[in-house]
Amino acid sequence: MKMDRKNEKFVFADSLAFEELGGGVKRKVLAYGEDLMQVEVHFEKGAVGAMHSHPHTQLTYVLSGAFEFTIDGVKKVVRAGDTLYKLPHIPHGCVCLEAGVLLDTFTPHRADFLK
Repeated sequence: MKMDRKNEKFVFADSLAFEELGGGVKRKVLAYGEDLMQVEVHFEKGAVGAMHSHPHTQLTYVLSGAFEFTIDGVKKVVRAGDTLYKLPHIPHGCVCLEAGVLLDTFTPHRADFLK
């Protein structure tokens, strides 16, 4: 069972464990409240973020690495410093070209990530 950190004012990365998602992908849920959530996602080279959609608005900031993202049928290669905007219910996914880290922000929070 995950510890409820909802609305915590300070969340320290070294106190959080990664959740292994398989296929070279792992994540840790950082700070969150009812309306907002931030998640750090690590990818090994060649790992795939399968195409999916959800009812949340999502921003993704590329902290490191390179990724080929598909958003609503459009493919682009993104690198550290680039940002992606994903509207609710729009299919999106990625392939990691160079090992890297993404910082995802969701509104509202992803309750499914807390189970």
